[in-house]
Amino acid sequence: MAIIGIDVGTQSLKVVVTGDDLTVLGEGSGRYSVRYPEPGWAEQDVRDWQSVLAPAVAQALAAAGLQAADVRAVGVSGQLDGCVGVDSDGKPTTPCIIWCDRRADSEMPAWSNGLGVGEFMRRTGVVADATHMAAKIRWLKRHADAAARYHQPVSYLVEQLTGAYVFDHGLASTTMLYALDTRDFDSELLDMFEIDRAELPAIAHASDRAGTLSDTGAALTGLRPGTPVAVGTGDDFATPLGAGLVSPGRMACVLGTGEVVGALSHDAVFDPGGLVETHCYANDDFFIENPGWLSGGAMSWLREIVGVGDFDALDAAASSVPPGSDDLLFLPALSGAMAPEWIPTARGCFYGLTTAHGRGHLARAVMEGCAFAMLDVVERLIALDVSVQSILLMGGGARSRLWAEIRSYVTGLPVERVRRVDTCPVGAAMLAAVAAGISNDLEQCAELVANEPDCRDVLAGEPEPYAIYRESYQRYQLLFEQLRPLY
Repeated sequence: MAIIGIDVGTQSLKVVVTGDDLTVLGEGSGRYSVRYPEPGWAEQDVRDWQSVLAPAVAQALAAAGLQAADVRAVGVSGQLDGCVGVDSDGKPTTPCIIWCDRRADSEMPAWSNGLGVGEFMRRTGVVADATHMAAKIRWLKRHADAAARYHQPVSYLVEQLTGAYVFDHGLASTTMLYALDTRDFDSELLDMFEIDRAELPAIAHASDRAGTLSDTGAALTGLRPGTPVAVGTGDDFATPLGAGLVSPGRMACVLGTGEVVGALSHDAVFDPGGLVETHCYANDDFFIENPGWLSGGAMSWLREIVGVGDFDALDAAASSVPPGSDDLLFLPALSGAMAPEWIPTARGCFYGLTTAHGRGHLARAVMEGCAFAMLDVVERLIALDVSVQSILLMGGGARSRLWAEIRSYVTGLPVERVRRVDTCPVGAAMLAAVAAGISNDLEQCAELVANEPDCRDVLAGEPEPYAIYRESYQRYQLLFEQLRPLY
């Protein structure tokens, strides 16, 4: 028998088919695009997600040698902070304003009723930033066709599959409308953003059963009506979950287009400096995270700029350069700074260029600069008494042993490099397994994932590169401060 895990990503939708033991048996995917209709805008047509779903499921089932009748459960994960309006029948009235869209900057309300920025952070756990869902809803109400209610990408797809209007505590905690102490939407915050509670999904646990595949959902997936579907969660949470992260101690670092860095805590932790946010995790712990900067995206940008054919060639060029990149520094703020603090108007730069530097130096400097930003987060987590004993490296960048080594050298911590880099849909399958009663709980699922053969290798930092990188990191911090007047 089989379980389906779905990841609605920014550039593609991915599907895995697993056995009841969560071993991946087959994979499928379908690509789509992002539209940029105006500067600072980024949106997707939700019908693009739906159009690639059934072919991706069919591809994954064929790779596994299985049929639709073998599927016992479905789970959905995907991009955070998107917003799409729907009518009373669940049909879209707007495109999805995706996570990186900044059109709603003007919709952040003036702080009132004595609720200052510090109290807002303590109550919600998130930075007051217009990329979050509440500001996007406010923008849509003023500038787009009327909608009866609003979704994030995961909850939109779950409604299309089941008819249920629901999302999990993790997604709710990213909206700027959710209070961590009550684990529910906050009436004062709803009023502040002029949003009615009925316009938002119900809140449930990620591994609860949202419902079963309707006839519409069966047609969208090619699967049987009546198949259980989990509530699901966002990719920031499903990715470390799919690598087996269900307890504090290991820090998750996801090297995708953006770099997500965070760790679990049994208790809610609030960062008065606003470098890290506090979100609900699928097992009722809290995920203390920085949602990330362009990391793999920075490498993609550099590869095009220097004319290198593929990432392996860029990686090899970086490997020929010593630690510290011969004093070349890179600030990873190509889309604004997210570390050591959030400054949307900051921009990336190289500093220290000479005629002696080549493409390998540029590549290694980008790798090191992103690792220094990760170290900013590591040090903040430790200062907040969040346990960070090792680093669990995931995402496409985890394929690079050099990048993993740099992160071990920079922090002095062991780095576990997951060989199956796309763990997000596996996390979705874990949620489906619990929702359908195939597994007892997420802890049992995590043991199965961790015991998958050849799952990871472990790297440990060495003293000499660590000393070199401490000096480079201090220069990185100084450069960031010296450029502040230009931000």
